[in-house]
Amino acid sequence: MAKKRQEEENPNSEYGELTSAVGVLRGSAFRCTDIICCILFLLVIIGYIVVGVLAWIYGDPRDILYARNSTGWFCGVGPNKDRPNLLYFDILKCATSVNVMASVLNGFQCPTTQVCVKECPSDFWAVKIQSYLPGEKPANVFNPNYCVPSLNLNSSNLVSYKWCLKESILVTLLVLGRCFPDITALGNIPLYFANVPGLPASVNDTVALIKNGTGFNAKDIATRIFADFASSWPWIILGLVIAMLVSLLFLLLLRFTAPVMVWVLIIGVLAAGAYGIWHCAWEYINYKQNSATITTIGFTTNFQSYLEVQETWLAFLIILCIVEGILLLTLIFLRTRILIAIALIQESSKAISYMMSTLLYPVVTFVLLVVCVAYWGATALYLATSGSPTYKVVALNSTMNDCSSIDGTKNCDPLNFTSSDYPNCPSASCIFINYNSTDTFRKNLQYLHIYNVVAFLWCVNFVIALGQCTLAGAFASYYWAFEKPSGIPMFPLFGGFIRSLRYHLGSLAFGALILTLVQIMRLILEYIDQKTRGSQNSCVRFILCCLKCCLWCLEKFIKFINRNAYIMIAIYGKNFCVSAKNAFQLLMRNVIRVVVLDKVTDLLLFFGKLMVVGGVGVLSFFFFSGRIKLPGSSFRSENLNYYWMPIITVALGSYLIAHGFFSVYNMCVDTLFLCFLEDLERNDGSAERPYFMSKGLMKILNKSNKIQKKQKAKD
Repeated sequence: MAKKRQEEENPNSEYGELTSAVGVLRGSAFRCTDIICCILFLLVIIGYIVVGVLAWIYGDPRDILYARNSTGWFCGVGPNKDRPNLLYFDILKCATSVNVMASVLNGFQCPTTQVCVKECPSDFWAVKIQSYLPGEKPANVFNPNYCVPSLNLNSSNLVSYKWCLKESILVTLLVLGRCFPDITALGNIPLYFANVPGLPASVNDTVALIKNGTGFNAKDIATRIFADFASSWPWIILGLVIAMLVSLLFLLLLRFTAPVMVWVLIIGVLAAGAYGIWHCAWEYINYKQNSATITTIGFTTNFQSYLEVQETWLAFLIILCIVEGILLLTLIFLRTRILIAIALIQESSKAISYMMSTLLYPVVTFVLLVVCVAYWGATALYLATSGSPTYKVVALNSTMNDCSSIDGTKNCDPLNFTSSDYPNCPSASCIFINYNSTDTFRKNLQYLHIYNVVAFLWCVNFVIALGQCTLAGAFASYYWAFEKPSGIPMFPLFGGFIRSLRYHLGSLAFGALILTLVQIMRLILEYIDQKTRGSQNSCVRFILCCLKCCLWCLEKFIKFINRNAYIMIAIYGKNFCVSAKNAFQLLMRNVIRVVVLDKVTDLLLFFGKLMVVGGVGVLSFFFFSGRIKLPGSSFRSENLNYYWMPIITVALGSYLIAHGFFSVYNMCVDTLFLCFLEDLERNDGSAERPYFMSKGLMKILNKSNKIQKKQKAKD
């Protein structure tokens, strides 16, 4: 059947085509695929660039990067260039305000006066003198650094405290350009602050902790951690280099150690099961005289009592015997497929040793993903801050009867606004609310945000697809080289990258688009769940949970199909749908081999990651904790404040490095496996259609090339 299918699909295939640069590239190999999707993707990219330009023109990210005072001016920019920090006169109003202005402000501003200051207050009292006589000049009472800049302090009348800060809530701490109460300040906290009306109990508890001196200094901890990194960064880099070398060495040695490691791990699993059976039998015999049973114990949260019952160990014994029997039968009947999986793993290690540049490609993928994330973040930031600012007249103290007429709907100009326009409401102010949403750009802003997210997901999935197709092209060129390594083309990785971009851009974009649509459905479902969570009953929650699970499984399945479709695209150069169909049918015809290879590879790579991360992590622990000291080194572990921070950094970095290396290896195994299956179905070992698999694989399958037999006979 395989030969018949081969003749129907390509009756004129020749041996020379199989030895081309990328292997089995026939007919349509160097032809652009999925042109419509390619054009659509390029148009989306162009539109994405246009959206970014429009966001850059209309956006103003200073609202995120810089704080605004009550009049809408930025701190640290323009007239407030020397005053980069924002000070709240009454920070408690931000947390306790529940008046009508909460719905008007929409979370953009606190109903309290805010001024830009050079430095955050370091003392409780912000006035020069705490008691004053009537008629005292404001300049002699208030600190001009903590007053509204437009205020004339040389006036003969004492100004309202609304325009100048009388006292600071606490010694303030600078956080993201804002002056917030410093909860670590232990001195001179007024007693009346300990129980402020309207504050949640947790805040009062925090104040009590401060007064008792049990707070912690986050800034000091961050400073110490930064100092630890500054003194240990050369050794952290050395640890990451060691992780890279160990990962590389592990992959290269798999060509020699894979059989031993696989069989040792398999025997270890069987031995662990045998020990479990023996232990359960031993416990069963020990509790044989115990009169307690499951029925007499009943339901209890004390699980230890169940372990003292004979029936429990009997159930464990039966389960372990069944599992052990299944494993033994699987090992007996699938031993040939396990040998094939081991041979493919060895062949993958050999392929990587001939193309070491493939191990560096994850760096290219990482850089492209960083570019996508940075562009998406910058575009979202500019879109969120686009439009002209809107200012409205609000009453900072709306509880006053004379301020009831101010409802926060009247626009104002902060540069020309004066409180004298509202003599009956001295707390009236002109403050920034949000950005204007009446122009055409702002009316369609939500659609631009959606476009930004969709284009971002499509670009990210395309970058990943490009990496998979590039690596598949490189490894396929290795497999379909009849003479290895002399038959491998020059620069196989670069060739695979160029072919993917030049001929298969549309196919990669097509696969990425399908995955993007599934991810968008998951995002929409998550959004619906978040918006309706308060009104959901158990039935709705169950349905949403099932839908989430189904979409998650669908996404995993699409990723599996896409990955193998990209491999077939790299081999044959056909469009996405044909490649996905052929790959899926090929895998389903060899489903047992797929499962065995997948599990054996996962077992080896898991052991490899465990060895790399665990080994380097333990080594870094002994070094940074001072248990290992290098002679002549100036580094001293005693100088570290928190020695576990470098250890965590090295361990996390080692995992990322190992994951990057092993992802390339996993792609190599998958590519060679599909090539191997195609080789079995399309070739028969004759001179016209010889096998391209390694001699080890042919030996396992009892196959050989006739041309090789003739050559041996001549010799």
